[in-house]
Amino acid sequence: MAGPGLRFCIWVQGCSRHCPGCMARETWSHDGGIATDTKLLFEQIVDTPKIEGVTFLGGEPFEQAEALGVLAKKIQHAGLSVTTFTGFTYKELLVLNNSHVAQLIAATDLLIDGSFLREQFSLTRPWIGSSNQQFHFLSSRYNEDDLSEARNQIEVRIDLDGKALVNGMGDFSKIKELL
Repeated sequence: MAGPGLRFCIWVQGCSRHCPGCMARETWSHDGGIATDTKLLFEQIVDTPKIEGVTFLGGEPFEQAEALGVLAKKIQHAGLSVTTFTGFTYKELLVLNNSHVAQLIAATDLLIDGSFLREQFSLTRPWIGSSNQQFHFLSSRYNEDDLSEARNQIEVRIDLDGKALVNGMGDFSKIKELL
């Protein structure tokens, strides 16, 4: 759960920021991942039952702002919400003066910004890992009250080979000790 309610999460590939301690280092390379047609992805999203919205994370979503901005606008027109995670600050995005970045911002209901800073590690707020990161409510869809019920969660899956796959927000060093 990376945002309010039940969500369709899109992990983008490629991030030039390379935050030390990042939990998603495998998304840094711009050469990895699976290229996906946004029209097909949109169809998959709207065919997914019971979701409240879509979350973009990664990687760095604003490094793919052109495609994600168009997709986010379609998602909102379909009645779903958009949450976008970014290592940039909101102010940094605004001063880029980039039309694609502006389009993605305009189609985002909840922006969660700021680089992960290992020295400010904190799990006191939902979905974020360091105390410098901030919530920006960019539409009337969500507000601070929507965060009061949210809790960080982890998901553990055991594959057929007995390998544990852990995803979510938690202290992974402690989780690794337990596993």
